[in-house]
Amino acid sequence: MIRRLWSRVAACASAAVLAAALLAPTTPAFAQAPAAADPAAVVNAPAGSGPRLWVVKDADSTLYLFGTVHVLKPETPWGSEKLNRAFAAADEYWFEIADLNDVSGALPVIQAKGVSPDRPLSSLLTAEEQADLDAAARQVGVTAAQLDPLRPWFAALQLTVAAVTKAGYLPQNGGDQVLHARAAAAGKPIKGFETMPQQINLIADMSEGAQLAMLRSGLKEFDQAPEFLGRMVAAWASGDVDSLDALIGREMKAESPEMYEVMLTRRNADWTDQIMALLDGSGTAFISVGAGHLAGADSVQAMLAKRGAVVEEVRD
Repeated sequence: MIRRLWSRVAACASAAVLAAALLAPTTPAFAQAPAAADPAAVVNAPAGSGPRLWVVKDADSTLYLFGTVHVLKPETPWGSEKLNRAFAAADEYWFEIADLNDVSGALPVIQAKGVSPDRPLSSLLTAEEQADLDAAARQVGVTAAQLDPLRPWFAALQLTVAAVTKAGYLPQNGGDQVLHARAAAAGKPIKGFETMPQQINLIADMSEGAQLAMLRSGLKEFDQAPEFLGRMVAAWASGDVDSLDALIGREMKAESPEMYEVMLTRRNADWTDQIMALLDGSGTAFISVGAGHLAGADSVQAMLAKRGAVVEEVRD
């Protein structure tokens, strides 16, 4: 079985949380402020292809649902005319987090729950795992000693973000960052389903066993993290939702039911409640969340359908 739990968690955490992981002061060698997103810098996919777009309607509401990947290479083709039309039609925009560029709210949570010097990683890992940690750390320019005070979830997240960033997958190129910049330029309301501290707490409050599983699985295949992310991006950019679910959702559920419940099912249910409340109102909204939340049996669309909403795919 492919074991890349930490890559999947990184795929489910917003670009803002990934940026916060890079900027956290606990490991200075990682500190690098992401550049601002360019709302115009999107390569269009060939006509009739590209990521999927859905719409939910009632008598006086139209809600578009679009899944993104939070870190991308700038040359990734994912733009489309259907996306542009839906985005332009919106009265307001919804993201996982309203202010993707303000990481200040995450730093106190990271400092409180991301560091545990009285229970260092070296006390939790075997000698072989410690050697793997040292090798992974050296590849991204730090040492195992710098990571030692971190809790397993935070060490895993920092290593993952550093590895994929080194490979050219950057938060400022991610779909949510680019669309957020475009929404800000449009001057329309921007809202969020969660706050950044909420997202950090979801990961930080997982059991130590789940956190260690996340770290250990990634250390075994650290060199393959960029390749695995590349496969996720390819599935997303081509509209292959089933492959995306297999890579993110189904394998996460098989390897760590706790992580699947925390990162996907529980959040999707909460967002579904909020989307149903939007349907009770009126107007047009464009909703952009991580693509893993819009794939599989426990997707937002599936939960909306169970609540009686009609979800349809938008075609070119």
